[in-house]
Amino acid sequence: MKIRKIRKNATTYRCKGRRRRQEVREYMIGYKTWAKKVKYGLRWAIEGIFSSIKRKFGEDLRARSVIGLLAEAMQKVWAYDAMVSYAKNAMLMA
Repeated sequence: MKIRKIRKNATTYRCKGRRRRQEVREYMIGYKTWAKKVKYGLRWAIEGIFSSIKRKFGEDLRARSVIGLLAEAMQKVWAYDAMVSYAKNAMLMA
């Protein structure tokens, strides 16, 4: 689902779609409530995690089959998660 940020001066009478009108009405209630409901602004966090994984392990996957590619990508994510949780536990112990 694509989510476009709504302008501050948006009106409902010019919206062409019923769904967009509903989004504008919900946005007018309050930005923070709307952003939390539609999970607006979470993409930067995901992109940051992907960037970290690529920096640690590289962008390349060596597997050739689709199953192998998925397994290798999952292993990289698992290893990154293990490293992050180990670092967090080490910081808590210090």
